[in-house]
Amino acid sequence: MKKYRVNVQGMTCTGCEEHVAVALENMGAKEIEVDFRRGEAVFELLNDVEIEKAKNAIAEAKYQPGEVEELQPQETVQLGDGGDYDYIIIGSGGAAFSSAIEAVKYGAKVAIIERGTVGGTCVNIGCVPSKTLLRAGEINHLAKNNPFVGLHTSAGDVDLAPLIKQKNELVADLRSSKYVDLVDDYGFELIKGEAKFVNEKTVEVNGMQLSAKRFLIATGASSAVPNIPGLDEVDYLTSTTLLELKKVPKRLTVIGSGYIGMELGQLFHHLGSEVTLMQRSSRLLKIYDPEISEAITQALTEQGVNLVTGASFKRVEQDGDINKVHVEVNGKKRIIEADQLLVATGRTPNTATLNLQAAGVEVGSRGEIVINDYSKTTNSRIYAAGDVTLGPQFVYVAAYQGGIAAGNAVGGLNKKLNLEVVPGVTFTAPAIATVGLTEQQAKEKGYEVKTSVLPLDAVPRALVNRETTGVFKLVADANTMKVLGVHIVSENAGDVIYAATLAVKFGLTVEDLRETLAPYLTMAEGLKLAALTFDKDVSKLSCCAG
Repeated sequence: MKKYRVNVQGMTCTGCEEHVAVALENMGAKEIEVDFRRGEAVFELLNDVEIEKAKNAIAEAKYQPGEVEELQPQETVQLGDGGDYDYIIIGSGGAAFSSAIEAVKYGAKVAIIERGTVGGTCVNIGCVPSKTLLRAGEINHLAKNNPFVGLHTSAGDVDLAPLIKQKNELVADLRSSKYVDLVDDYGFELIKGEAKFVNEKTVEVNGMQLSAKRFLIATGASSAVPNIPGLDEVDYLTSTTLLELKKVPKRLTVIGSGYIGMELGQLFHHLGSEVTLMQRSSRLLKIYDPEISEAITQALTEQGVNLVTGASFKRVEQDGDINKVHVEVNGKKRIIEADQLLVATGRTPNTATLNLQAAGVEVGSRGEIVINDYSKTTNSRIYAAGDVTLGPQFVYVAAYQGGIAAGNAVGGLNKKLNLEVVPGVTFTAPAIATVGLTEQQAKEKGYEVKTSVLPLDAVPRALVNRETTGVFKLVADANTMKVLGVHIVSENAGDVIYAATLAVKFGLTVEDLRETLAPYLTMAEGLKLAALTFDKDVSKLSCCAG
């Protein structure tokens, strides 16, 4: 038998799946799986049956067969048959633990090798510590700047040291409960030390050589440092060291205005620093829709954050305790002075010490591990997942990739990664959340596009909150009116985007959003109002009227 995956256009529901499955079954296909959401059919044919026969059957069922992929049978792993381990995982973050837990389900003998602190970026130096401090900053900011008359709130200077101590206690608790304690719960082994490959079947750690049938590289990424003259001679901060400061700096300059730079810059602005965000690009979030960029630029400017865009960085110097950044903007030279300098210019994969060439694992131009659709590297025994691949830099994506890798590596699943619909959130205030295609991306993919743009002052929840800087934008296929993308700047945008993710993933239409009841005075109502905006002026509607 041969196994195929065929792209199928024209399916819109489970009934379509049934039609395609019946057509394939009638022509002799076996083990049929049809998914209208992914637009594909997977099935097996006898070796002497041509794939064209299956494509013709799909076409006769009134659907359009497209690209064909012959799936190679996954090599069976004999668990427990020789070698030190069935599965060795290098790294101990979200991808690693997800993969270890999944591999144990198959009865695999699993080891995790970690050279530093267990838990990876998210719990230790990323999501958890930054978000708890962001919440503290928001509370401090609101105490000083609440928008309601008659409320007399105030806040004194921030005592940062106990706030950092409280943050560290939370991190330690979550590191134990979500990572360290799971080692015994699931029965895999944790080895402390730095691993490097000796060959495609063996790694060396602490002077020992350990072999395995399969490996996963999940070593994550670290702060990237740009090539700016003088930078290596000054005392700059990274996203890690910034969160360990014991005193709020009077002035903070941030090189880089991506999601990390914006979040941490706004955090310290809310804690009382004078903050300047600097970047080379002419606008914030240049790969996002312009309306999103404009809304967050307006919000940060209104709050008093200094923005320097279109900057050409000439050099950095330290004058006593003061950092000076020399830039050129629109042909004019400027010097930005600050007590602390944060470098937030992206992430670099942690691959330098792995000796990957000994294992036949290729890396890309930035040192990232190259993987295929099955999370497999150029060595069929070795898989990779998470930030080390420079895919979407989210812990939930890393965990998903780690699970897929384990299923393929030790479970023989031959399952493809599907990262077509990945929501992303930037935890500024207001927050930025996005899923699916931008307007430009949709056009580049050949869609005829229709959009709606709803300013936040048209959303009742924003009006009662008295926080109306923001926007909802929907991107739809002009022919089918299927929702292709949703992009939001608002309070609680991160909570709203999950509903939008379901709409994009499951092919809902603008009409579906219009006809679905939305609870009044929630930010999620903005989705429905944005859907109505395609052909109505929502400012002319009464409350809750659709």
